[in-house]
Amino acid sequence: MIYTMTLNPALDYVMHPLTLDMGFTNRSSSEELYCGGNGINISTLLKELDVPSIAMGIAGGFTGDYLLTELQDKGIASNFVRLDRGNTRINIKLNGIVMTMVNGMGPKIPEKKVDELLERMDVVRAGDTLVLTGSIPNSLPEDIYTQIMGKLAGRGIQFVVDAPGQLLMESLKARPFLIKPNNHEVGRIYGVNIESPEECMPYAHKLHEEGARNVIISCGGHGSLLLDENGVEHIVPTAKVKLVNATGAGDSMVAGFLAKVTSGEDYETALIFASACGTATAASNGIAKRSKIDRVVTALYKKMGRAMPGTIARDIEENRARAEAGEGISGKTE
Repeated sequence: MIYTMTLNPALDYVMHPLTLDMGFTNRSSSEELYCGGNGINISTLLKELDVPSIAMGIAGGFTGDYLLTELQDKGIASNFVRLDRGNTRINIKLNGIVMTMVNGMGPKIPEKKVDELLERMDVVRAGDTLVLTGSIPNSLPEDIYTQIMGKLAGRGIQFVVDAPGQLLMESLKARPFLIKPNNHEVGRIYGVNIESPEECMPYAHKLHEEGARNVIISCGGHGSLLLDENGVEHIVPTAKVKLVNATGAGDSMVAGFLAKVTSGEDYETALIFASACGTATAASNGIAKRSKIDRVVTALYKKMGRAMPGTIARDIEENRARAEAGEGISGKTE
């Protein structure tokens, strides 16, 4: 089972302002409301790929109620600690010419709720994967990821960490199965300016030497790289798409990679699929739908001049057939 941890979830309220003039009343042409948080994004895309997961974390108030109801309605299993006071934060995203974001602070989390969360971690067993990702609320210990991995050490659990800066570096002591920073995060860690996968590869080796078994570094439009646990380097480009909203693209990469690795695909195939998932989400208003992921996968293999593995091709064809059968029943088209 794949478990995802979201310690600082949010409702992402996306507005499309017609103007954005400070000091004046601005109006929006449309709005959307999404359940946000890195772990929730990963569980959402895994659900789209028909890969089961359990979303864990901390939620509170009427916004927390909404978030958990939405997860239930989407068929995403969850196991959240509920706060007695405070509300899950709301993030405002103004999607105009330039994306502008105002992220909420979030509720204060008492120590007893942290203890309850750690107790719930006992459900994670040998062979399971636990994804620790996203920011840490100010009221939680800065080493909470390290605490969680320490509590579960020696149980045969695979850890995946996608976190910024020192959080990421501290996690390497636990030899996580996978880490996935982006090129700018790696640049800040090592005090360098790096853009392309080729420029990032030496630093992937450094992270590997520090303890990470598999290192994915996403580089936006430049592509992405994987240094796998066998020391083999992999680099893939990105498919050309129109950027809509990059929020959740990195989370989608993690989900796509785990979906394919856990199904037995090799690391190269998993990276290509992960890149397609990230790109598809970047070209979507929210987390990508399966139909768009399949189109991007096809385009990416074509761009790379490679034959698509039979398992991937069959999966795409089966998904297309299911979608067409559903359209025939409902009379709806995408």
